[in-house]
Amino acid sequence: MTITPPALSVFETLESEVRSYCRSWPAVFDRAQGARLTDEDGHTYLDFFSGAGSLNYGHNNPVLKRALIDYIERDGITHGLDMATTAKRAFLESFQSNVLRPRDLPYKVMFPGPTGTNAVEAALKLARKVKQRESIVSFTNAFHGMSLGALAVTGNAFKRGGAGIPLVHGTPMPFDNYLDGQVPDFLWFERLLEDQGSGLNKPAAVIVETVQGEGGINVARPEWLRALSDLCHRRDMLLIVDDIQMGCGRTGTFFSFEEAGITPDIVTLSKSVSGYGLPMSLCLFKPELDIWGPGEHNGTFRGNNPAFVTAAAALDAYWADGQMEKQTQARGEQIEQALLAICDEHARLGAQFRGRGLVWGMEFTDKSRAVAVCARAFELGLLVETSGPQSEVVKLLPPLTVTPEELDEGLRTLARAVRETA
Repeated sequence: MTITPPALSVFETLESEVRSYCRSWPAVFDRAQGARLTDEDGHTYLDFFSGAGSLNYGHNNPVLKRALIDYIERDGITHGLDMATTAKRAFLESFQSNVLRPRDLPYKVMFPGPTGTNAVEAALKLARKVKQRESIVSFTNAFHGMSLGALAVTGNAFKRGGAGIPLVHGTPMPFDNYLDGQVPDFLWFERLLEDQGSGLNKPAAVIVETVQGEGGINVARPEWLRALSDLCHRRDMLLIVDDIQMGCGRTGTFFSFEEAGITPDIVTLSKSVSGYGLPMSLCLFKPELDIWGPGEHNGTFRGNNPAFVTAAAALDAYWADGQMEKQTQARGEQIEQALLAICDEHARLGAQFRGRGLVWGMEFTDKSRAVAVCARAFELGLLVETSGPQSEVVKLLPPLTVTPEELDEGLRTLARAVRETA
């Protein structure tokens, strides 16, 4: 398939220079269904990006679409602030019965605003309020959002630089294997906490991603996460798991931390929690942490009722039994075998891969190669993106509902893109 870039005049002349994804994919998209998008010229593309993980159930999932259409057609409430509505009740009941209760998780549910960074800001604010301390520890190559509090615990220098002011009250620590296994886990962190002369104020909390999506698909080992949880407990720090991109089944289990057998104090969710790409986020926390005063953390768009409708439909359709988890694990093994073959074929390029479930990354010795691979993949009809501080990792985020045939097609396209840019 040969794709001719469209005339993008209004986007180029009117839209801000801050636009990004559209630069990698120079097409004007018009329709989408499942794992495929179609541009206005009729070209189709396999989507292995899934709205940066916000479309785990694919585009216009028919089950969720039917629930949404029925709700709109009966004049269900669209915008409801934080009022009690039938849609919110149905979501909370479904979330409790399909997610929290089967995992014996005691969390209270907070609707902080529509985006992931809203959830992170609420988590940081709550941790500081509970512990009456201001310092937060994060990790190298972390990404937690673009608002100022979330940026302060984000590692990417380019994104941090956009703040325009000092980003304070956050301290980075080495993520799992950051020091290539040469230093025992948390040696530096423990030493700083013990030493009264270290300059580290006692943290209120530690925030971590179990798999760093934007940071380069860096996968934390279960034993590392368990040791971190133990450290937080011993040192009277809250543990916040940012599950915004890796939650909602992306790694196999609904929450990405389940494999490690830990129970974080606070969890943030967004992206695919609505299931349909509608803005929605959650901040979950243990009941004893719920010390908010009414309206103390507010937001106009906390009550996105259409998102509640599709979220409940997604939970009922895909998380009432264990089939989605098993399917994701099987699809993940399919990707792993394909990436192993690609890396074996291109061993001279230093190709290597890593991932869990349906999130995978492939990196080359030449860090610029990932950009070229993604560009060629687009020309061949596959949407993939880069991640990592130097855009050095090819990132795969296919929908959880992708079929084995679609997955095979996309992986063959990826292999061709690597071959033709080698």
